[in-house]
Amino acid sequence: MLTLLLVTMVVLLLLGFPMMVPLAVGTLFMMFTDMTFFGPDQAISWMANGASSWVLAAVPMFIFAADILTKGHTANRLLDLVDSFTRHVRGGLPITTAISCALFGAVSGSTQATVVAMGGPMRPRLLEKGYPDSFALALIINASDVALLIPPSIGFIIYGVAMKASIGDLFLAGILPGLMIMLMFSAYCYVWARVKGIPSDPKASWSERLRALRKASLAMGFPVIVVGGIYGGYFSAVEASAIAVAYALLLEVVIYRKVKVSDLGGLALSTGMITAVVFILVAIGAAFSQTLGTAGVPEQLLGPTIERVGDNQTLALLLIAIAFFIGCMFVDPIVVILILVPIFKPLIQSTGLDPIHVGVIVTLQAAIGSATPPFGCDIFTAIAVFRRPYMDVIRGTPPFVFILLLATILLILFPQISLFLPSIGGQ
Repeated sequence: MLTLLLVTMVVLLLLGFPMMVPLAVGTLFMMFTDMTFFGPDQAISWMANGASSWVLAAVPMFIFAADILTKGHTANRLLDLVDSFTRHVRGGLPITTAISCALFGAVSGSTQATVVAMGGPMRPRLLEKGYPDSFALALIINASDVALLIPPSIGFIIYGVAMKASIGDLFLAGILPGLMIMLMFSAYCYVWARVKGIPSDPKASWSERLRALRKASLAMGFPVIVVGGIYGGYFSAVEASAIAVAYALLLEVVIYRKVKVSDLGGLALSTGMITAVVFILVAIGAAFSQTLGTAGVPEQLLGPTIERVGDNQTLALLLIAIAFFIGCMFVDPIVVILILVPIFKPLIQSTGLDPIHVGVIVTLQAAIGSATPPFGCDIFTAIAVFRRPYMDVIRGTPPFVFILLLATILLILFPQISLFLPSIGGQ
């Protein structure tokens, strides 16, 4: 029966149905084939409960803030700041791209917004400098993944709701891993440019650097406000998201004046459409996950594996990372998090793993999946924005995926990379 369920859902995906349809069909399949003893009324209740968490109110706020910033001047100011410090280094332009994606991720929390905001100005510069388009596209979509690790992160919010973990601790836990991956990408860009013999640009003067720093200083206030405000006890994660919108409006509408008041209606409509998709996935994903639980599917699939793992935390983390990595290659990361987190929750509890550390591992796999063939969402964002064929976009991705997988191994072996800042914040 499980095989038939899986085949049915895969066929629906291959036929082009949006992810919410296979999830809904899977839920109904389990109910009407007597795999569970709950009816549709219980499924509706699960859907309502799944989407009713107060923390999820932060999602549309952070999306709206990202939309405002993507349309405004913030991205270019961050790019100019990083470029002034890195242009004279070999591989300075791709290093600028990697660091700027991390910085914009700290502002927007969205991988797709980062692809649009950073890729637009950086891809032409990279091509003009002599970098192949395959390298430029792969760098942009993979460096944008850091946005899922550096707060504010929508991935952390979804995981926090599914696992009932502290959003604030997750935000802190993602900072050092995000910076580590940014440095790993930068090192690769330096070596790549050196091997290919691509020259660097003249060094910027300190007056130019100070001018760029002054222009970008207000944009750099976003992570300070969000993380500092939460851990300073001034506001919750949800309140931080509303303050992020207010700050984005202040910067782009009042100070930079790049975004007009008349633009806000269209931006709000775009945010509403994305939010609707997210909440439908959250609701149906919650019902599907609960139905799997009542049908005993987790025990059937993972029972023997959990017994073999025992209390070995390293093996447990490897199993979790592999499952999420494979899942996020094919399915929207939000759906994977909502479905797999409840399935793996008994394993996390039985091995005594820290849910915050697991959240970083899980969210990193979601980030990798966003740029990994065949169905990474950032791949299709790049196809739409840059108008390039699918194969051109994915051709240069293997080295960056390897770096991200190496980062996963480092985080599994050295959990303090994730847990150091939350341990300080909790004191």
